[in-house]
Amino acid sequence: MARVCPEDEARLQAMLRQLFRSVKERITGAPSLECAEEVLLRLEETDDNFHNYEFVKYLRQHICNTLGSMIEEEMEKCTSDQNRGEEPGYDTVVQQVTRRVQDSREYKEMMHSLKAVMTAAVEYMSNRFEEEEETRCPEQQKRSHREQSSSYCTDNCSDSDSSFTQSYKFCPGKLQLIVDQLDLRQPKEVRHEALQTLCSAPPSDVLNCEDWTTLCERLAASLSEPDPVFSDRILKFSAQTFTLLPLHMTKEIYASLARHLELYFLSRENHIPTLSAGVDVTHPNVSCLLKKVRLLSEYQREVPSFWIRHPEKYMEEIVESTLALLSVRPDPSHLVSLKILDPVYFFALVDTKAVWFQKWMHAYYSRTIVLKLLEKKYKSLVTAAVQQCVQYLELCETMKADEILGHSRHGGDKQKALCYSGQEMQYVYFIHSLCLLGRLLIYTQGRRLFPVKLKNRKDSVSLTDLLVLFTQLIYCSPSCPKTTLDISSEDYSPASMVMEILQTLCDQKECAIECLYNSTVMGTLLQPILNLLRGTEATPDCSEMALIYAADVLGRVAAVEEGLAFLLYGENTSSSKEESVPGAHVIAQFTKKLLDEEISIFPGSALWPEVQGAFVSVCSQLCSTCEGLQTLLPYSLHEAITRAWRKTRLLSERTPAPVLGSHSVSSESQGPRNVSLPVPSASGSQESRGVPNVASTKQTAAAGRGREPHTHLCGQALAGTLGTKQVLSSGTKVSSQNVSNTKSDEFQSSYIPRMAWEENLLDNLLNFAATPKGLLLLQRTGVINECVTFMSSQYAKSLQVSRWKKVDYGVLVTQVASTAAGAVALRDSGFIRVLVAGLWSSLECGGDDARVTHPKPTPVDPIDRSCQKAFLTLVSLLTAPAAYELLGLQDLPNRAEYSLREVPLCVTDIIDRLIILNSEAKIHSLFNYEQSHIFGLRLLSVMCCALDTLLLLEAQYQVSRVLLQAQEANISEAPSSHRGFIIDGLSVERNHILVRMNVIGGPSERILPPRTLEEGDDPYPWPMFSSYPLPHCYVSKATRNSDIKQDGDLGKLLSCFTVSDKQSEWIENCRSQFCKMMKAKRDAISGAALGELLEKFVLHLTENPSECYFPLVEYTATDADVKNESLSTVQQLGVRMAVRYGRLLSLLKDGAETDLALVLKHCDRFLKLQQAPVKSSLFCLQGASAGHDGFDWFASSLFLLLGGDPERTLRCLLRFSRLLASAFLWPSRLRCSRYLPVDTVESGLSPVYFCSAHCTEMLLKTEVPLVFSAFHMSGFAASQICLQWITQCFWNYMDWIEICHYIATCIFLGPDYQVYICVAIFKHLQQEILQHTQAQDLQVFLKEEALRGFRVSDYFEYMATLEQQYRPALLRDMRSVRAQSS
Repeated sequence: MARVCPEDEARLQAMLRQLFRSVKERITGAPSLECAEEVLLRLEETDDNFHNYEFVKYLRQHICNTLGSMIEEEMEKCTSDQNRGEEPGYDTVVQQVTRRVQDSREYKEMMHSLKAVMTAAVEYMSNRFEEEEETRCPEQQKRSHREQSSSYCTDNCSDSDSSFTQSYKFCPGKLQLIVDQLDLRQPKEVRHEALQTLCSAPPSDVLNCEDWTTLCERLAASLSEPDPVFSDRILKFSAQTFTLLPLHMTKEIYASLARHLELYFLSRENHIPTLSAGVDVTHPNVSCLLKKVRLLSEYQREVPSFWIRHPEKYMEEIVESTLALLSVRPDPSHLVSLKILDPVYFFALVDTKAVWFQKWMHAYYSRTIVLKLLEKKYKSLVTAAVQQCVQYLELCETMKADEILGHSRHGGDKQKALCYSGQEMQYVYFIHSLCLLGRLLIYTQGRRLFPVKLKNRKDSVSLTDLLVLFTQLIYCSPSCPKTTLDISSEDYSPASMVMEILQTLCDQKECAIECLYNSTVMGTLLQPILNLLRGTEATPDCSEMALIYAADVLGRVAAVEEGLAFLLYGENTSSSKEESVPGAHVIAQFTKKLLDEEISIFPGSALWPEVQGAFVSVCSQLCSTCEGLQTLLPYSLHEAITRAWRKTRLLSERTPAPVLGSHSVSSESQGPRNVSLPVPSASGSQESRGVPNVASTKQTAAAGRGREPHTHLCGQALAGTLGTKQVLSSGTKVSSQNVSNTKSDEFQSSYIPRMAWEENLLDNLLNFAATPKGLLLLQRTGVINECVTFMSSQYAKSLQVSRWKKVDYGVLVTQVASTAAGAVALRDSGFIRVLVAGLWSSLECGGDDARVTHPKPTPVDPIDRSCQKAFLTLVSLLTAPAAYELLGLQDLPNRAEYSLREVPLCVTDIIDRLIILNSEAKIHSLFNYEQSHIFGLRLLSVMCCALDTLLLLEAQYQVSRVLLQAQEANISEAPSSHRGFIIDGLSVERNHILVRMNVIGGPSERILPPRTLEEGDDPYPWPMFSSYPLPHCYVSKATRNSDIKQDGDLGKLLSCFTVSDKQSEWIENCRSQFCKMMKAKRDAISGAALGELLEKFVLHLTENPSECYFPLVEYTATDADVKNESLSTVQQLGVRMAVRYGRLLSLLKDGAETDLALVLKHCDRFLKLQQAPVKSSLFCLQGASAGHDGFDWFASSLFLLLGGDPERTLRCLLRFSRLLASAFLWPSRLRCSRYLPVDTVESGLSPVYFCSAHCTEMLLKTEVPLVFSAFHMSGFAASQICLQWITQCFWNYMDWIEICHYIATCIFLGPDYQVYICVAIFKHLQQEILQHTQAQDLQVFLKEEALRGFRVSDYFEYMATLEQQYRPALLRDMRSVRAQSS
């Protein structure tokens, strides 16, 4: 390789020349030789064309030719060694091969030859460089010689000069000479020249300085020179070192500068401004001082980005130097009126929001050191900050706002604009202290610095005291009229600064619990609101913005579980003070009065609608939870919000829409467009603004972000003085981009258009739909359609529903779809139309942006991931109530021809196009027939798990007949010994659904065939069928041979009914015996004996008037009176299904269908006597006895339990109807009942949903929080699956014996046990629920899977503990379902 022919040498030189020309600009722009080398070393990372250079290609090819074979051999060796396990360790194959190749002889020879060739090429190019330049451009060479000669004699101290020539001209020993010349004993001229030479020294030579420490000391000593030239030169050199030198050198410069300032402030000889005189930026001494402070401030903000790469002692030295400087307090020997400003005042002036402290506290690495030093040595810094906040609050409390404003009304000429009074400096320091303390409170170790002891104050300031102070600042700090404020000035108002702190504290759970969730702090926040409720003044300076800020804090508190509990119930103390009223009640009362316009302390205020909206949002946040709604139910907030919405809607309809382009705006709309005082542009030079310029450093641009315009440096009160003044703007323009993007910015508009106010109210009403009882209240208001329409529009725009806590759309859709009226609202709002169209697009059309060259991969899962979300939404949407509303009396199109461009738009179309494919036209209309049909069959499988939906589909569409015909068409005609069915994904899915639809039973009573194939010769051993009856293998043998014998102890329990004790004692004794038997011999409580037991217990309960909840209704109809009445098709199918299940359990005999039908006819006749006439468009309310809302599963269960005896069943049902438990165990009991409020009847909601399911969700949050969180993460609601379980009496989910135990437990122990059983089920399923939440199929799992392994008796002790804790509240809630007048 070392011997290269002339042609290859010329080609190599051309390659190098191309490379140098491409990177010429990068190299010449480097400040030093080392930086240029770094540019070349990192060229591959920074240059996109790196691999296109011919020289790089040449090197790659050469390495491949020389070492390629050896690399392959080494890789094979490493792979084989690892397979044998000979070389375990952390090294990868690449690392091992690299190390071996670099150690090889071939690699060393290649590098030696490459070096020789490259050296020769570079030397040749260097020798030819001057000749080529002379030949190409003689004039350029002359000009270059002139510039080179002048550079030796002229020093312009420019930071941008190239360092290549400088590095060669600066001799090695010159630095030592400069150090000697900077000695203070040297003449001034010598030191001046040495300093000038040092500023022009290249960083590479400074880096190699052996006397660096001595140099730093002498530079710091020179800073005390009265000549400003010395100071400027030293600061310029310091800025360069901060930018270019490593931390171990810059920290010495920083420490020396900090020590210099420390001594400067401690000295009595220096001219330091006093508090009474203020700060004049134009004064030479002050200007020089601010330059030094600003340079240190910039370094403070930049150093955290790289000090983690260096030893901890360097960082500790920087931190301690800073804290020592900020803790300096000048000698207090002067008079109090001539108080000298501390260093912290000047640092606050250049970094008002303490950005440096925020960055230092961000990482644990540095935060630990800062907090340790603050605790051990520099706690006075924290004490001084607290003192400053206390003093400002005292000033606000003692002085009136107009007096403070009067103080600030002085001249606004340019000279005054460059001077800052003592009040302004105090305010700057106050803001700095506020930000520092706010950042300190976030961390546990920072909160441990409290309490602190202040001067002239007996008691120490605790953490609670500090938070109370912050809260008082929201209300007490003076506020300037909106007409005099620029939008950017709000960043520095005390209220907005405190809001930022409190918002940050609310976001930190541990911090919020320790700081905010106590009665003292929250009482201070709510005190002005309490005063307004009592009709007194809130505070002398309480403004609308203060109330909005308070509402924002309360909303953030309510968005967290711990904060919600605190607002609802207060602290867990035994205090009985009047002030200990939970905050939620205060907020609700205030909000209701706001909406009813009973509070008007700010008449005509443009911000008043925002105050209303803020507090309404807090209340809706509280009411979006079960416990919050339960607590605030007496205030009827939903009605107040609805009245406000109707009033606003009426005004909007009366007000004409504004004409586009019209300039006439009402006075109300002109509120937010007030003209603010002109703010001087900050685009001018810093010297013209009175801000001392330090140096052009790399940190300047980044540090500029921390120097926002200070147009509000003494609060709103000093706006008159500071309206034309900014501090250290650093070239930053005053624009909306410079305004801090805080959460409170959403409140800054002073006018809410009526349309926005309408949407705000609908948004808050929609939060009620997050819980079952809240949805009942929402339907009672009559605006459910408007709310669902608003939700649909927000969903289409992917916008958040709630202001503070994101409410999942899935949860809202699940709750709304669990009701008939909600399903209709979803349909009318277009939500279902959009959902179905989007599903069809994903299922049949594919993505619009899919490239033709990128074909869509063949889906492996039965439901493709692109359709999973739509599938789960449909599963949550198509509940039994929704199915009856969306599908009731709806025929399928069944057209002879379907266009390929025709898109389904409703649920009926989905069933027609994806599920019931009973024609060739439907099959040919699908692009992805198998995938789309499997999607439909999976959806059908989940829908059929709700037995009422199954009966509806069978009655209207004969789904099972269609599936059997499809199986018949799937039989192979080829002669073989096989069963004849073609086994594919569709036939396996159809077989599973047919078994699920026709075999009723719990987890051990029926066997569902799997949906997957097995390995081996027989991949699907389960028999398929195309006609009835089903093969016996799908029915458990234990079910077919069930024969339960009566236990002797059960006979003893029956005998206790003959004892004539006191009624109450007898009931308690019977319940106690039942509990003992359930725990000891659960299997004995079953069969005919259990039926007799329930029958007698219900009889004795109805004989006790205190146990009867509903009045007695005389029923005299005979069998002959009802025999001629007809049952609906749904009811007839339900009768056949129930009788089939009874025969499967060997509980019924021949003729049971007629008997059960007779019982149902009597029930319909009996319940009609108690029904009220209802006029409604809902399908479920159009005929209460027409089977429009499903089948009576409880009556069927009792029929089976009593051995199929119709007389005993009817007699027991008539007696049971008087008990409170009948309202929840027997859903048909209160259908259109006159015992319910009229608006509840018109809503079509069952007490099972808005009471039992609601209470289950409420207990679930406390008892099984992981499951509760899993439901919300899945976008699903526990209430929906509870409603399905209870409505069909747990058929297909529990074995028959567990269904009997469920009914017996709720009758014997009380209806609240229905809630406890549901909670126990979720506790039993916790692990599986968490797993399926992660798999994103929780809805499907809960609806399709039976409750395997769950036994009611196993959770009796757990349910007893729930009873002790929750029974009073639950029974009170259950008893409240009945109308007050009945």
